[in-house]
Amino acid sequence: MSSENYRESVHRSKSALAFLAVIFLIKVGYVIHQRQTSPAPSNSTSTSITVPPSSTSTSLFTTTTIPSGVMATAVFTSPTQSGPLDGKIVVIDPGHNGGNWEHLSIIDQLVPDGRGQKACDTTGTATNSGYAEATFTFVLAQRVREILLASGASVEMTRGNNDSVGPCVNTRAKIGNDAHGDVALSLHGDGGPSAGHGFAVLIPVSSSTNSAVVASSRHFGETLVSSFTSVMPVSDYLGSQGIQSRSDLAGLNLTTVPKVLVECGNMRNSGDARLMQDSAWQERAAQQIAQAIATFLVGG
Repeated sequence: MSSENYRESVHRSKSALAFLAVIFLIKVGYVIHQRQTSPAPSNSTSTSITVPPSSTSTSLFTTTTIPSGVMATAVFTSPTQSGPLDGKIVVIDPGHNGGNWEHLSIIDQLVPDGRGQKACDTTGTATNSGYAEATFTFVLAQRVREILLASGASVEMTRGNNDSVGPCVNTRAKIGNDAHGDVALSLHGDGGPSAGHGFAVLIPVSSSTNSAVVASSRHFGETLVSSFTSVMPVSDYLGSQGIQSRSDLAGLNLTTVPKVLVECGNMRNSGDARLMQDSAWQERAAQQIAQAIATFLVGG
């Protein structure tokens, strides 16, 4: 190709690029205009859930988009008969969810935790034989609920199944707050070192949200430790004498009702795991949890 032809070719190329650049800028301006003047289209396959921000957030609201029908919802149940807990509302939060494994992109989304942000939820742990923490907590929660309902209490469960997702950790706290629970309890199983064993009750550290219930939460935690030691020794690797203060848990940071989280045992320890998978032990554990709740609420 001659130098003149080459220069002419370059000139034509530059002209074409300039023309394309103008077209691109026009289209960008049109899109921006449309976004500014047109309402957002509806989406029948997803729901935008508005969640409160942390105290350090720079925006008023944080939104997380969750596909419709995927996120677990709370379930409220009225008492089955009258009893010593008449008029009381107990919130039970079975940790994690059996469907979390299938929706990692959802549970990895960040939500406010009362001091910053953390993942919406996690998959939880499991025993060496594959018994999932989410299954354990849901079964135990159902057992506790039945005992409380027969004692006159109303019970709010943060999730009503074990095959969906979440809810997110901040939403779990909001469920208890909105229910105006007299007490709330998160049920978990730890995934600690295999040599460690025993249970621990995690209690809140004062924050801008929970300060009014920190003392009562500690009292409930100590009551639960006293009761639960009849079915599981206190942890030899978490906290001290069965109690550990935690400032990194959204459920405790954001609560406005007395609340604790109990790690019922170490699912990675063979001895603890054997108990936690046993239905007879689960029933005894549920009875001790219900007894601690009754003692805290009415002293009997």
